[in-house]
Amino acid sequence: MEPQLLHDVTDTVATVVVHHPAKRNAMTAGMWRALPPLLERLAADPGVRVLVLTGADGTFCAGADISTLRHSPEEAQTLAVAAEEALAAFPKPTLAAVRGHCVGGGAQLAAACDLRFAEEGALFGVTPAKLGIVYPASATRRLVSLVGPATAKYLLFSGELIDAERALRTGLVDEVLPEGGLDKRVAEFARTLTARSQLTQAAAKEFADGRTDRDAHWAGQARAGGDTAEGVAAFLERRAPHFTWSVPTPRS
Repeated sequence: MEPQLLHDVTDTVATVVVHHPAKRNAMTAGMWRALPPLLERLAADPGVRVLVLTGADGTFCAGADISTLRHSPEEAQTLAVAAEEALAAFPKPTLAAVRGHCVGGGAQLAAACDLRFAEEGALFGVTPAKLGIVYPASATRRLVSLVGPATAKYLLFSGELIDAERALRTGLVDEVLPEGGLDKRVAEFARTLTARSQLTQAAAKEFADGRTDRDAHWAGQARAGGDTAEGVAAFLERRAPHFTWSVPTPRS
């Protein structure tokens, strides 16, 4: 099978799989190019409420396919940044499910997700210093926001790999699961997210990512959307809420 991004949607959870097992799921130029339009389609699908990003055959992503850097490192980095930014801008919750190597461009993609769950044995690394590459400003800022300046410098300066437990301590990942437990926990947590208010999630995502000019917008959405009234009523009636607000579909 050619290197590609596979995807499916089950019970309102979209799963995108990085599939290039011959090179530990390294991202080719074609795969970088394919990610933004795929994300755009999934974002516009009202049947998608959560996105899970993972890798095939026991590893997440070993970064960019190095052979793609030989011709034009600048173009390869431009494609990677575009994919990273598209993932970060996805309007619904995103979760990276990490096994094995999550290195270079793979770490870049994982960091662009809202949350990261890892299996014991996973290895993380940010490795541009091994290749003499200037790591993108956007990716650097995102890494710093997750782990702080000191750990970001440690990772960027050295290119050394860290294990899942250290990634958890530094804030690079949110949960570490025992071997064999990742899929069950990701599915369980994704179900939890799909049962919550998309209004709350969408507003929280913008605010957490630094947006400061949308308070009035989200206050208006809350007044008109009905989720608050439904949530309060469900709590008082001791039943599960049925939230109806959804992320608006972009106009073509």
